[in-house]
Amino acid sequence: MTRIRELDALRGFAVCGIMLVNTWQHTVGAVQRRSATPIDWIVENLLQSRFFPIFSFLFGVSFVLFLRSAARRTPQPRLVLLRRLAVLACLGLLHRMVNPGEVLLPYAVTGAIVLVPASYLHRRLVLLAGIAATLWAALAHAGGVWLIPGVFLLGMAVIEYGPGPRALRPAFIAGALLGVVLTGAWVYLWGRPGAFDFPYTVSVYPLAGLADATAYCTGVLLLLRYRPGSLAILEPLGRMALTAYLSGTLAILAALPLLVLDGSRAGVVAVAGVTIAVQAAFAHWWLARFRYGPLEWAWRCLTWWEIVPNRRSPGEPPGETPLRPPGEPPAESPPPPPGEPPPEGGQRPLA
Repeated sequence: MTRIRELDALRGFAVCGIMLVNTWQHTVGAVQRRSATPIDWIVENLLQSRFFPIFSFLFGVSFVLFLRSAARRTPQPRLVLLRRLAVLACLGLLHRMVNPGEVLLPYAVTGAIVLVPASYLHRRLVLLAGIAATLWAALAHAGGVWLIPGVFLLGMAVIEYGPGPRALRPAFIAGALLGVVLTGAWVYLWGRPGAFDFPYTVSVYPLAGLADATAYCTGVLLLLRYRPGSLAILEPLGRMALTAYLSGTLAILAALPLLVLDGSRAGVVAVAGVTIAVQAAFAHWWLARFRYGPLEWAWRCLTWWEIVPNRRSPGEPPGETPLRPPGEPPAESPPPPPGEPPPEGGQRPLA
């Protein structure tokens, strides 16, 4: 069954942004500076809180796609999904030992508490709940991890409605215009600390992040439509997002002493850039030989509680991941061609 390559590429884009922001966040407190550098300003006002919503939105999308895929393989797809979330929670607990700000554990818990019950609701209720929860998180809690439930639900609702490509351009324009206004308002408020005495002024930052995230997300999808060659760069990294996210933490921790000693923000960009380049090259090499990334494969095996074949058959296209019921041997017939429409039900599963 064919994957949705554009969503993989969008996830790869989010992984790149998260890597840069995480590297900066690990060093910004350790290196004291008298004044912010241009890199600090760019990360704080244009990157931080922009990629986290995209990653969260895609988690909600993947939730629905996996549930649809699992429903074709088992009569109890939600139980399989809960096991998948339990495995993710265990990974999050281990990751939290070295990175207290990690997101895997909150994602797993929120998925079990919010998304599983929401999967029984009509898509209109899911959309309204997502809008309400997102606004509540931004206005009452100034964003942060409180955004996770609402953005999850928005991703879940959007994939259920399935808006066409025509929605991308207006969504991009609206997100970009609103992002410019809100980001400009935040920069203005930040220079006047007294302005934060007014109610909800602190909420401008998460709202700006959501608007920018919308513009970044739809902008990348538009780019992929007009420059499909960009898929080759971002798609492999997105398909191995879990491996990239966890290995990125190890790279940051390994480089942290040098970054602190160097004291410059240029080192942050260099470490993030080199790590992303190495991860992208490794992902391209790995997926030419295997169907799933190392951690993605382990996650899938634990989800289905069986050893899932991972090595590609000779001549199997890298973008294909055949679907089979648990316990069945791999099919001998080649996977469907990339242009074949998805099966009844509408969507193709993500890993």
